This record gives sequence, C-alpha cells and structure tokens, in this order.
Amino acid sequence: MAISLNTRLTQLLGCRYPIIQTAMGWVADPKLVAATGNAGGFGFLAGATIEPQQMEAAIIETRRLTDQPFGVNFHMYQANASEIVELVLRHKVRAVSYSRSPGKQMISRLKDAGVVCIPTVGALKHAQKAVEMGADAVTVQGGEGGGHTGSVPTSLLLDQVVNAVSVPVVAAGGFKDGKGLVSALAYGAEGIAMGTRFLMCADSPVPQATLARYLAVKDPAAIIISRAIDGMPQRMIRNELLNQLENSGGLKRLLLALQSGLAYRRHTGMSLTQLLTSALKMRGSGELTAAQSIMAANAPMVIQKAMVDGQPAAGVLPAGQIAASIDSLPSCAQLIEQIVLDAEARLGELCRRVS
Repeated sequence: MAISLNTRLTQLLGCRYPIIQTAMGWVADPKLVAATGNAGGFGFLAGATIEPQQMEAAIIETRRLTDQPFGVNFHMYQANASEIVELVLRHKVRAVSYSRSPGKQMISRLKDAGVVCIPTVGALKHAQKAVEMGADAVTVQGGEGGGHTGSVPTSLLLDQVVNAVSVPVVAAGGFKDGKGLVSALAYGAEGIAMGTRFLMCADSPVPQATLARYLAVKDPAAIIISRAIDGMPQRMIRNELLNQLENSGGLKRLLLALQSGLAYRRHTGMSLTQLLTSALKMRGSGELTAAQSIMAANAPMVIQKAMVDGQPAAGVLPAGQIAASIDSLPSCAQLIEQIVLDAEARLGELCRRVS
C-alpha cells in the first residue's frame, strides 16, 4: 500500500513533509533553516532576538542557501514588529510564527499578502482566540516542550484543540522521530514541530561544548520547569546557572540579573535607561520580582552564553524532555529522511494489522 505524508500542512506551506523546525533564539539561523527546507521540512528563522537589518540579512542568506519556502518568527509586541512585518512582505516570506500578544492589524496585513500565519499556543482558549484573529494553522505545544511552556501534556492539549478548531493543527512538545509523527497524525494533527531535535543536529550552530551538555542528559527529570529566569514557566536543563538562581535569595538574584543586564546593554548598545524601562514594562502587574524583570528584559543574552559563546554552565539551556532520549547529532537531511522512513513503515505496519 502506498503511503503519503501529504497533509493540509504541507499544502499550506509548500513543503514535502509535515515536519516543522521551530524558531529557537540564536539557533534557528539561515544554515539550519535552509538545511531543513532542502530536506523537505519547513524551517522558521528566529527573529525575536535580532535587529531588523540582521533579520533582512538572514532572510537573504537563507534565500541564497535554498530555493524552498521558509518562515520567520517574531513577537508582535516587540518594538520592531512592524519593521519585521515589512521585511516579510518585501521578501515574500512564506509564513510567520508568533506567540503572545498577536496584533490583529498585523495579521490582517500579512494574510492579505498571502503570508501563512501560524501562532504557537499552549492552551485551548489561546488556540481558539488565535483562529478567531485569523490564524491559518496553530502549533500546539504541550508541557513536554522546551523553553516557555505550559502544564498540560501534549496528548491532552492536542486532542482538545483538534476537536475545537477547523484549521490545521501542528503538534509540538515531545517529538523526535517517525513514531511521534504517526502518533500526532493519529490524534488528528496535520504535522509535528520540533525544536530540541533540530537543536541537537549537525546543522545546528550550537557550539560543541553546549551540545555535549545536551547529549549528557539521560534523565527526563533533569529537564525541569523553573520560573527563576523571568517569572514565567520555562523548561530547561538543570545547570550551574539555574541552580544558582533557584537557590539564591532575592538580593543574589538581583545581582546576577544586573550582571547579565549590563552585559546585554554592552552587546546591544542599549542605554541603562532603556534597559530599566524595558524591565519595568515586563514587570507589568507586579507578578515579577525586580530580578526576574531585569532577567526577562535581557533573556537573549543569558541564552546567548550557551548557544553562541559555548558556555553551557553560564547560560540557559532550553530543552524539551525529549532531549533525554536523544543520543546522536544527524544532519537535517539524515534526520528528516529517517523520520519519513520510520513514519511510512509504521503506517504500513498499522494498515497491515487492521486489514
């Protein structure tokens, strides 16, 4: 029996396989995105941590490396969001992904130009709201996923959302192989999105010292959810920095946050006033401590320590729980080919079982 992995998601994005590489800050660069597209998947460039001119350079470089479609990720609440939108339109980028605080006018402008809008959500109500605002598809990330995440397991959240919305649903959080893809399809998803699995591959720009820390994790319990960084739940590999933040008192956390903030200010050229203003905005309703507010304002710098500088003890290590079961660093081409072969074999086996 011939098996096809063509779904509404592949038709929407123009890719061969329903496999998305998510936009990870400092990780989802042109090389990784192009390698994903060339292998038949669909990649998103990370646009939430860089300036518009760097974003444009990344789009141009990705175009040089692949003729396949790709997307851009950004936050619609970030100060330069409108500039990112203009770049997406100017360069005819296929899709955008975003998370919190979607802007209805921005979504309308993008959709009018034919750009596919795929937000990432972690709750049923957010999925429904995203569709009401015009999302063409939604990526649903369960609690197993890395970085900012919720508490509901992927299987439960996916089932809820698939039954509640009519647009294609993409499953994220806990996927690494063909078996996972088949399970997501069985739940009604149109494909899967993976961050950690693509971070841990040969085409990833992450330094070897940091990748070694990821490969060394064998216990899912070592990949914890913490609010120590910015007050919001984030799933990360427990390391020296996280232990220090978790075990420190308020004053110590504030000092660590200030050290990181000053480093971020030097990196970006941001004035001290701008840094503090950004931190105060993030403090918002008062739910965040002063230390968390400052850390939230310069979180990209903390992640950069591990993902760019190769200092895994001094930076944040975002990871899904699936990292504990990954023990190899294949290329994107090898990874996607194996996922497809395994999925086709598993689907064929299931068909034979029930026929």
